[in-house]
Amino acid sequence: MRKLFALITLLGSICTDAKFLPGVQPRVFGKNEKVDLKVNSMTSVHTQLPKDYYRLPFCKPAEGIQMASENLGEFLTGNKIENSPYDLHMLQSRYCQIVCQVKLGAEDPMEVRRLKAHIKLEYHNNWLVDNLPSARIMDESQPEKRHFAGGFPIGFTMDKAGVAPPKNNREKRQRDNKKFTADKRFFPLEDCFLYNHVHIHIEYHPEADGEGFRVVGFAVAPLSVKHSFAGGFKWDGQSAEGFKHPLSTCTPQEPLQSESISQFQIVEEGETVIYTYDVSFHESEVEWSTRWDVYLTEDSMIPAKVHWYSINNSIMVLLLLSTLVGGILVRSLKRDIAGYNAVPLTDEEREEETDEKGWKLVHADVFRPPKAYPMMFCILNGSGLQLAVTSLFAILVAAVGFISPAKRGSLINGMLVFYMLCGIFAGYWSARLYKCFKGRQWQLCTLLTSIFFPGLCFSFFLVFNIIQSFFKSTGAVPFLDVIILAAMWCCVTVPLVFLGAYFGYKHEPFQFPTKIATIERVIPPVQWYQSAKVCILSAGLIPFSAAFVELFFIMTSLWMDQYYYLFGFTLLVFFIIVLTTCEITILLTYYQLCAENHRWWWFSFLASASCGLYLFLYSFFWFGQLQASKMVITYMLYFGYMFLISFGLAMITGTVGFLSTFWFVKKIFGTIKVD
Repeated sequence: MRKLFALITLLGSICTDAKFLPGVQPRVFGKNEKVDLKVNSMTSVHTQLPKDYYRLPFCKPAEGIQMASENLGEFLTGNKIENSPYDLHMLQSRYCQIVCQVKLGAEDPMEVRRLKAHIKLEYHNNWLVDNLPSARIMDESQPEKRHFAGGFPIGFTMDKAGVAPPKNNREKRQRDNKKFTADKRFFPLEDCFLYNHVHIHIEYHPEADGEGFRVVGFAVAPLSVKHSFAGGFKWDGQSAEGFKHPLSTCTPQEPLQSESISQFQIVEEGETVIYTYDVSFHESEVEWSTRWDVYLTEDSMIPAKVHWYSINNSIMVLLLLSTLVGGILVRSLKRDIAGYNAVPLTDEEREEETDEKGWKLVHADVFRPPKAYPMMFCILNGSGLQLAVTSLFAILVAAVGFISPAKRGSLINGMLVFYMLCGIFAGYWSARLYKCFKGRQWQLCTLLTSIFFPGLCFSFFLVFNIIQSFFKSTGAVPFLDVIILAAMWCCVTVPLVFLGAYFGYKHEPFQFPTKIATIERVIPPVQWYQSAKVCILSAGLIPFSAAFVELFFIMTSLWMDQYYYLFGFTLLVFFIIVLTTCEITILLTYYQLCAENHRWWWFSFLASASCGLYLFLYSFFWFGQLQASKMVITYMLYFGYMFLISFGLAMITGTVGFLSTFWFVKKIFGTIKVD
């Protein structure tokens, strides 16, 4: 117990004190030096389909659209970073700067409908300055109140003038059901307005010598305003005179305030939209090395003690289960082993031994290989071990700070590399189990181990990638990167699985303490609540409940564009899930053996794997948080990837539960005397 608390203390220090290695060199700007503002893909939690920024009628850079170099992880996560026309220079605060003028629907008749659809689906812009994402200022009068994840919206909607409020709850539900839809009749009762003016706030930290400045903060306050030129001037959007002519709706002397706006910029066919911006520079005491802290903690919106409450609850579940296992299982085992090893002295004692019940009676069948799908059992265990080791390595590396939030896609890249290299563990364990079962098709078993779960994931990914390409989403990975993924799988993972299988088959088979009988023992009937199916369904509930609260934050980060880098807590929860899975599986397997059910191989795996089932069921409940659009692809992406995640968790917990049970069964049957 002392070691457990020492481990918790160590991991707790990682949770609260770990610093992330920036992963990039700090950029030092000179006075008046150009500060590049880049744009990333637009995102919406309601569709889960990232879109290219320049797909909508926004201002384009005069030198042409140029895409920034991206790694594989950025492509897989739907990032598409490009340059922008916004002209920013260090310490040069400027106001009411004209970017461009766009006439809606002039070039593309579908432009207005497309823009309205993106506004009504609540798409957000994601801008970058010095690789720092834009925070959103909620109220210009209180610039310190910011939201640091998800960017800022491209527009908003309002009820049309004269529209009556819903008469009853039924009508209200009908309106809500039409809120996020791609139908051409969407929002017949509302107008769409575009945020065509932004106030850009850049915070800088001066160098010690005063010769340079580092960007440590970036926020945007979006506004919607129907701009017009002073004196009734009309601009064609091309001549240089229009960029210099003053506007009647804002002045170059001060930033535009929401109180001074008399009319919003509506989105309708033929509307002329003038895009403008203000930029302000503010000195900050925040150092460059800690500029990501407010993003990762959401400016302390969710304090660390919330996570600690979750960890404390999980630890209480673990301690309660440990007490149960120690108090019931250990005492029962001592009594059983002492009774089984006692030498019968009289005829009456010999007759009692013949009539005895308990787990000793199945000693001649307990190590009998599973009759149902033994090869699939080996494949699932090998794949589960590969995923478990991959998850542990990835969480450990992230917890100590080697995966930086400044390098987008680094977590995905790291997990891909770890998963490929861990193929050797999958091949080794699958081969050892298959040899233990005296299987003869070892080549087929090894091949299926190398392609089963990766092939399943790649098939889902390929189907979704094709569908997303039809929707012109940046989530669609380019064909070259798909080839790279396939090459990584075929040229690295598969050979490593076969290499591990080679060592697994070369290893001596497992030695069991008891011999296997020729005729299989009949399993006696039991009460319904003692049946294997009931135990399998109930076993995963305890590990799932231990990770329930932390799982909510992980799901929020995964599907709602929130930051999650508290991997120290994730590491704690990972160990708690492993321990609770081991304990509950051992306990339930012991009771199955006491009921003379010797078919524990699949039972131990499925009982612990049911944790993944509860995760998938929970995903149905959590889906309501997204307020998803009526687009079928949204449901396909969410439930498709949640199925893969849940199946992966099921294989991890199933393998962990089987390994612990395998050790336990060998241990207890090795302590009794068998004729």
